Amino acid sequence: MPDNSSYLVVPSAAPWLFILAIVGILCIALAVVVSRALRARNTKRASLEPGPVRGPLPEFEKNGQSATAALVQWSPETLRHILAKELPDAQVIVVSNREPYIHNRKGDDIQLVVPASGLVSALEPITRACAGTWIAYGGGSADALVVDENDRVEVPPENPSYTLRRVWLSEEEQQGYYLGFANEGLWPLCHIAFTRPIFRASDWEAYETVNRKFADTVVAEARNERPIVLVQDYHFALLPRMIRERLPEAIIITFWHIPWPNSEVFSICPWREKILEGLLGSSIVGFHTQFHCNNFIDSVDRFLESRIEREDSAISYGGQISLVHAYPISIEWEPPHLSKLPAVAECRQLIREKFGLAENVRLCVGVERLDYTKGILDRLNALDELLTLHPEWIGKVAFLQIAAPSRGTLPAYQQLYEECLRHAEDINQRHGREGYTPVVLVTEHHSQTQVYEIYRAADVCMVTSLHDGMNLVAKEFVAAREDEQGVLMLSMFAGASKELLEALIVNPYDAAMMGDALLQALTMSPEEQRQRMRRMREVVRENNVYRWAGSMLFDAARLRKRDAVDRAVSAAPRSPGPSSPGNVISLLDRKRVAAL
Repeated sequence: MPDNSSYLVVPSAAPWLFILAIVGILCIALAVVVSRALRARNTKRASLEPGPVRGPLPEFEKNGQSATAALVQWSPETLRHILAKELPDAQVIVVSNREPYIHNRKGDDIQLVVPASGLVSALEPITRACAGTWIAYGGGSADALVVDENDRVEVPPENPSYTLRRVWLSEEEQQGYYLGFANEGLWPLCHIAFTRPIFRASDWEAYETVNRKFADTVVAEARNERPIVLVQDYHFALLPRMIRERLPEAIIITFWHIPWPNSEVFSICPWREKILEGLLGSSIVGFHTQFHCNNFIDSVDRFLESRIEREDSAISYGGQISLVHAYPISIEWEPPHLSKLPAVAECRQLIREKFGLAENVRLCVGVERLDYTKGILDRLNALDELLTLHPEWIGKVAFLQIAAPSRGTLPAYQQLYEECLRHAEDINQRHGREGYTPVVLVTEHHSQTQVYEIYRAADVCMVTSLHDGMNLVAKEFVAAREDEQGVLMLSMFAGASKELLEALIVNPYDAAMMGDALLQALTMSPEEQRQRMRRMREVVRENNVYRWAGSMLFDAARLRKRDAVDRAVSAAPRSPGPSSPGNVISLLDRKRVAAL
């Protein structure tokens, strides 16, 4: 009988080989999956640990102009070069409510006051560099005594570099336009601080009247039909359209220094359409962050019949294009006030002697106007949280709050002042000891030099805004510390937190988190402080105020060149003949601004 064993084995072995092959493939696939999972877990763990791994891009690195701007060393000379090359014969006019220099009576003398204002700190070096004209409300008690017959005065007094043109307002106009519509209406509307905005028809009428008065002044000061007008902030939402009606060829750049709310919140305003129409008289509308740009575009989309080019960040309304761009504001680098101050160690000694602080007490500081958006009560809560949970710090840490009086006639600000006094007194009673006061609250105006002296003396600077467009205090503190020491606690709701990523980013509404962050700041090693501060100083140095202004002027130059081409095409004679092919679009008909 023939042996068929080999014949029988072959078919029985084939399925097993197939099964083994499948198992092998599955094992390999499983190994790949496990390997990728482990790699992802390790990457996530590394991202949570301190190190060179970078988080989100700073806001200015997202800016469409950053690739060009990063190659430029920004300085006053840079701005003058831009004006000479890109904007020859251009007149720069700045418009703001607050003036950069105030003249007040003091007995028989006239005292010059430089207001502690972020807006003034940012714009004053720009106007000096451009030899421009600054138009502002003349609110000083001696302002009228020092101007010429045209209400002008050359400033700064020690080195006149530009013209300050003062506008006079009646008490009723100031009450309705500034204290009323601007600061009881628009200010709380734009800040998420849960203070109800108040809108009155009489305030709106005053707001319109004052905006018209400033428009008349701009037209009077313009030396030609095409000035560059830099309109500043929420006091002048109607001004761009009013200027556009009388100077149609002007380049108007409006910068909104405070946040812009989402469209649902903005709908609260009874005159929302008129405010949007006024702002869209601008060639460019600028905000600190792209988030606020998006909110503005959404508001226009909801309330006005317009064409929006989101790819180009451009809005076409009433036959005119308005660009909407983010320009994160900054400060002058290096701050000129530092040259007037001694070394950090001497500043620490002077401040401790001035406020009665022992040498071994760690100093935390806060510096701003007394305003409900600044989170002053919340940083007091953080100190209370720290001293309650960690009583070993009693007698070892103090908090100095410099709160310049602001808008004191408004009920919301009066209430805030009283709450701050009560809260500080309560903390001092519960945690204070003989010779030790945890909270030192100073409600007085300080010069910029005095403020920088305080920055240099501080171990921790607390910037805990409930909502802020940028907040330049954070950048000033960083610029003041060439010793690369000190810790910045920075609210996640301030625009500066999008740039200064090495600060301790906090939620001011979370008292426990704030207390933990304060403990982390007080116990941070000098080496970690140095690493964080070094990077933040690089950011502020590279993204200084001249870059902020230069980016806007670059865009203004491009707009002016585009307008020149449009006018040339419009004026060119058209030869008779068949119309252009359908795929050719006239520059006048093209409403996109792809280059910007």
